[in-house]
Amino acid sequence: MDTRFLESFLTVAESGSMAEAARRLGITPAAVAQRIRALEDEVGTLLLSRAGRTVRPTEAGSAILARGRNILRDVRDLQALAGRGSIAGEIRLGAISTALTGLLPTILARLLAAAPMLDLYVVPGTSVELYRQVTEGDIDAAIVVKPQFAFPKTLDWHVLRSEPLIVLAPERIADRDPHSLLRSEPFIRYDRNHWGGRLADSYLRRVGIRPHERLELDALEAIAVMVSKGLGVSLLPDWAPPWPAGLSVAKIALPANAPERHIGLVWSRASSRIRLIQALQTVASQVSMDPIAG
Repeated sequence: MDTRFLESFLTVAESGSMAEAARRLGITPAAVAQRIRALEDEVGTLLLSRAGRTVRPTEAGSAILARGRNILRDVRDLQALAGRGSIAGEIRLGAISTALTGLLPTILARLLAAAPMLDLYVVPGTSVELYRQVTEGDIDAAIVVKPQFAFPKTLDWHVLRSEPLIVLAPERIADRDPHSLLRSEPFIRYDRNHWGGRLADSYLRRVGIRPHERLELDALEAIAVMVSKGLGVSLLPDWAPPWPAGLSVAKIALPANAPERHIGLVWSRASSRIRLIQALQTVASQVSMDPIAG
């Protein structure tokens, strides 16, 4: 069995779309469909069915999902063991949205320049989702927000960037006190399902501010655009650039001892790809010390 066919099937099953699977795998949708047909011919049954625009596993497909993930994980482990003399093999790296456009491009450019034989698969997601995937072994490491609980001893953590909470306001009211803005202006909340959003909520509770909520969103870039349009103010981390272009906003510092959102790399101590993760950590640490990242 060609493991590329199995990987294509798992990616389609997880994403629910041939087009999205093709984007993640870096091949055409036609190539994905061809791989799925070849796998179905080999196992002798249909593995996927269409329901409108969505592609779903059949009963047979669902039955092999977990075993298929284990097979691919074992193959990646063997590749990592075989490549112990050099930085080579596959690493699956998760990243939150602001890291995808901020820290990660520079990290990957430097890492691949130093280790061109490395194969990287990047998984986007929230900190909550990516943390779960690291703990379950679905991905090797992730750039996430540090949670407000202690990491288990099975995981390791390296902080890359600390981002203080700021009040983001339209430029026309930038001269006002940050707490006054949070109390009086319409409030665009950073989603409390995100660890960064929970940090902001904890701060509001600590200082006794009950804002007049207008919206709650999970995308920092979208919040910034809405603040720029005069829809309200927000309390969010001063994330790594780039920010959306053309904004008319002011970043207003909170009083002393404002909380910080810590962005870092988390991984399993028992990973068979620990050498690859350590190489990633070294490059990520170097990038985090660049002026643009700090």
